[in-house]
Amino acid sequence: HCKFFFPDNLLGISWVDSSWIPILNNGSVLDYFSERSNPFYDRTCNNEVVKMQRMTLDHLNQMVGVEYILLHAQEPILFIIRKQQRQSPTQVVPLADYYIIAGVIYQAPDLGSVINSRVLTAVHGIQSAFEEAMSYCRYHPSKGYWWHFKDQEEREKTKPKAKKKEEPSSIFQRQRVDALLLDLRQKFPPRFVQQKPGEKPIPVDQIKKEPEPAPETVKPEEKETVKNTQSAGAKGPPEKRMRLQ
Repeated sequence: HCKFFFPDNLLGISWVDSSWIPILNNGSVLDYFSERSNPFYDRTCNNEVVKMQRMTLDHLNQMVGVEYILLHAQEPILFIIRKQQRQSPTQVVPLADYYIIAGVIYQAPDLGSVINSRVLTAVHGIQSAFEEAMSYCRYHPSKGYWWHFKDQEEREKTKPKAKKKEEPSSIFQRQRVDALLLDLRQKFPPRFVQQKPGEKPIPVDQIKKEPEPAPETVKPEEKETVKNTQSAGAKGPPEKRMRLQ
């Protein structure tokens, strides 16, 4: 089974043969990689010559040309195969690396491809940011330049405002407020008074004051009687005079 994303670019290709996955190990991974349907395999390599002549892989050291070797193995999940150009028994030049994860073969990207991809991604992000920023820029000869974020204003209008929790007042605050209100009432007395709830307030001047009770009237005779009684009580009873015989 082979998946192709970009036929001209091997970095976009993955290949897998599910029948090999249960038997993959250090001894069979190169045979799995040398399958003819594998697009990463070069049939003109020395591995193909050794395979056709039924020789062991040890003969690769005595040959010159392209060859594949098992560079790293972590059975049964990970294998790394290197493609290299052999110039002598002791001198080789690496050409490419391939990693096999769970039976799926990928080509490892080179440093230039990684840097190129990262730079293109960064440039695309910066260009998109500049284009979006320019869409909010406004200019007028009298005002100059300014930013107009219409979408942000609409989101703020539709966003429900969080209700602030009201904290109860302290005794000190209530006493201070009552004192200030009393002081203001004395300085600025009310001009209108609402006698009952729901009634229309009326001016204070129009309120009828209740008449004060008149002092009790006492008759002159009663005054004299009271006066005599008081004076008699103060002086005591009159003394009896002796009669002359």
